[in-house]
Amino acid sequence: MFQSFSVSPILSLKLAFAVAFAVSFSVSCCAAPPSPRAVAADLLAVLAGPGAAARVPPAAESARLRACLRFLSPVLPLPAAAAISEGRAARKVLVERGGADEADGMVMWPPAPVMELARLAVDSGGDPGAIHRALDPTMLPVPDVQRAKRNKCQLTRTPYGRRFANKDINSYLAFLFELIAARGPSVGLNVSLSRYDFFHGHLFLASGTGRLGILFHAKEYPAFDKELFPYSLGFCQAGSNVVYDDSMNLRNILWLAPLPSNETKAWLSPGVLVVLDAHPDGIIYQDMIRDYVRDVRTIYEDDFGEVSVDVNYLNVANSAPANRVFIC
Repeated sequence: MFQSFSVSPILSLKLAFAVAFAVSFSVSCCAAPPSPRAVAADLLAVLAGPGAAARVPPAAESARLRACLRFLSPVLPLPAAAAISEGRAARKVLVERGGADEADGMVMWPPAPVMELARLAVDSGGDPGAIHRALDPTMLPVPDVQRAKRNKCQLTRTPYGRRFANKDINSYLAFLFELIAARGPSVGLNVSLSRYDFFHGHLFLASGTGRLGILFHAKEYPAFDKELFPYSLGFCQAGSNVVYDDSMNLRNILWLAPLPSNETKAWLSPGVLVVLDAHPDGIIYQDMIRDYVRDVRTIYEDDFGEVSVDVNYLNVANSAPANRVFIC
């Protein structure tokens, strides 16, 4: 027969505390990290502004995300109605290539055809086909850039490309590439519009909202180096002069079109152009970049939503900027 025994209240309290601590530690240490798509959704919510974000990340996560944002355009906390009235006055023909203030206005409130495309993306429920239908059906052979073909390098997904039927949209895309190259040094990103460095982005429609965006990738083909970058990236890497250094942290650049309301004709937030800093101590590196691409700091475009097309800027000599745009 077993003898009954009692546990003192003090010992019982200590035991309960120890068990609770062990369970708490087990849950916290073993909890799965947030998925890259969840963090991307939170990032889009932060950039949508307080009045537009249906999903608002916790304050601590918002602060961590904001700490990794290097803006190439102003962030103006203006009411949508006030911003719109100012934005309309700033929409001039892109070929005029105005000053810094005009460029800021072009990012926040683009030309009418771009605004219409942004609204179409939302009104379609985030359907990539809405973007496809805005393209001119003419197939354009992808040109040979910096002897790519000689090196057996195919830069684009297909050997042909298209352009948007509305020429102002093509001009605007060229403007974004050129603006990133011009303003990048202000945040530590030095890029060249070459086939080794900065020539492409991925146009997507954001999950949940349909917001139109482009995730640009710079530093695409760093030069092979036994110590700095001992990785072979195939034919397109041959001849690269892109040095692998800390600026790789800044290779992901995000453009978001103005966000329209899906209920009224109002606009909820202006456009934004921002470099996503993937330094190892930040949330973008830790929670958005997968282990197998950490050395090259690649954020995947489909984490943001449905990818519609690739946007390429092929720097062909003696051609107008808009004619350097190839949609694949």
